[in-house]
Amino acid sequence: MDRKQLMPALQSKVDELKLLGYEQATIEDVWNCLMVKKWKKNKEEKRLFELVNDILSLRASDYMAYVVQKEQKHDHWFTEEGLSELEQLF
Repeated sequence: MDRKQLMPALQSKVDELKLLGYEQATIEDVWNCLMVKKWKKNKEEKRLFELVNDILSLRASDYMAYVVQKEQKHDHWFTEEGLSELEQLF
């Protein structure tokens, strides 16, 4: 997969997610989400139009599920950043 060819579609998806209120969305996160959720089990090479379709059809709920799962794996509540987030919550 040549990520450079997919940049317009990735940027479009990030822009869409930001319009929906997911301000933290990045190209890197969208790419990683697709790698984990959609492309992990694919053994055969996908064509460019199939990759673009996968990117543009990524649902915001699937993206958020990925982000939440990623954050849970990186348990950072007891770091300085995590403690400041907890203080803001309470």
